[in-house]
Amino acid sequence: MRDTATTCSLPDILLDWYDTHARIMPWRVPPADRAAGVQPDPYRIWLSEVMLQQTTVATVRDYFQRFTTRWPTVGDLAAAPDADVMGEWAGLGYYARARNLLKCARVVVEQHDGQFPADYATLLKLPGIGPYTASAVSSIAFDLPYTVLDGNVERVMARLYDIHTPLPAAKPELMVKAQALTPPYRPGDYAQAIMDLGATICTPKSPACEICPWRDPCLAPKSGTAAELPKKLPKKAKPIRHGTVYLARREDGAWLLETRPDKGLLGGMLGWPGSAWVDTNDPRPTGQAPIDTQWYAVPGEVRHTFTHFHLMLTVMRADLAGDPSPEMGRFIPAKDFRPSDLPTVMRKAFDLIR
Repeated sequence: MRDTATTCSLPDILLDWYDTHARIMPWRVPPADRAAGVQPDPYRIWLSEVMLQQTTVATVRDYFQRFTTRWPTVGDLAAAPDADVMGEWAGLGYYARARNLLKCARVVVEQHDGQFPADYATLLKLPGIGPYTASAVSSIAFDLPYTVLDGNVERVMARLYDIHTPLPAAKPELMVKAQALTPPYRPGDYAQAIMDLGATICTPKSPACEICPWRDPCLAPKSGTAAELPKKLPKKAKPIRHGTVYLARREDGAWLLETRPDKGLLGGMLGWPGSAWVDTNDPRPTGQAPIDTQWYAVPGEVRHTFTHFHLMLTVMRADLAGDPSPEMGRFIPAKDFRPSDLPTVMRKAFDLIR
């Protein structure tokens, strides 16, 4: 950035733009309402920030609306049965977030009288809240001058200052730049403004530099490097794993399911009994069938991608007569079974047999 005056004016320029172009979000207090004294609900801000981790706004909207309709306060969420919350979370991914969501809600109720603390250091002590979420809640919910640095902000900073250090090594440098721009006034609006700028104008591909409120001081377009920033280290190829799942239905329509262990992938979620998931360099495991009966292989296979690996599952099916006793899992009556309660990979297995 060429001069201090230009740097100091950037927050004002962005806030002016935000006052007109702020995205409408179900958890957001619009800038005009905020100026009129309407305060954000810290519960809704926290819930949205947890849901938005590694997940798009488009995906989160419906989940957020369902959660806040069913559990409108942190006290309501804290009192909810684990299975109900995990079921509503199904399909949103990164299921450790749902477990920490419940833990955090219960700590807020039990130790903070149902009120989120308006203090960054205290927020950091809550389950599932790291530096980013603590900063977001501090700034957006409580209007404290903390800096948010998500993927959108990283991209804006890298282009604004033409920073070519690849991510993730560039994060400290980008944070310093972002902190220098965070104003002491309207920090909550500013945090949302800069995220909106990255999401709607300074997009990963084909940034709309010609309509950007920061187009004049931004260095990357002048250098012709905007399209290549931020730089990232090459990603390693994801390993491929495979395994087997068992889908059994009683003649009364009940399905045999299990609740996965709290720790580990899909922890605490409903799922089909099955084998371990191992690298495809090893033979496909069959595991132990949950009940002694005739099983049939379903044509095709489930394919799913997790953060760190690809997965292929063989699906085995059985139709059960009478009232058999499974060696693992439990039968869920047809009236209580909702495929939407299953995590995506397990729902794909169910879809394969329909």
